[in-house]
Amino acid sequence: QLQLVESGGGLVPPGGSLSLSCAASGFTLAYYTITWFRQAPGKEREGVSCISPGGTSSDYADSVKGRFTISRDNIKNTVYLQVNSLKPEDTAVYYCTAGPTACHSGSDWYLSPQYQYWGQGTLVTVSE
Repeated sequence: QLQLVESGGGLVPPGGSLSLSCAASGFTLAYYTITWFRQAPGKEREGVSCISPGGTSSDYADSVKGRFTISRDNIKNTVYLQVNSLKPEDTAVYYCTAGPTACHSGSDWYLSPQYQYWGQGTLVTVSE
């Protein structure tokens, strides 16, 4: 069974940090670009960050640049998203996805319909 499972979400105060993980089972993540999306209540899904299959290229939404860092460990079949300096507007369900799309500043990695596999999401809440 092909599956992506996110973990690491939680409740943190503004300025706090979390380390999100995306673990794959049933397929090899190393063949895919992995992208994190998020969706806040009442808002559209937003592409947050992507990382290329080999980990040599990544990109970020302007809203998270300098605060979030994406990485991957293909041996562990896992991708990570370190989220720092969190703001209340970062509150959302965070999803990881896998797809055969390019990941660089000139690509459309942030468009969700092109991704084949989705996790169930992990909730990040930033509040006092």
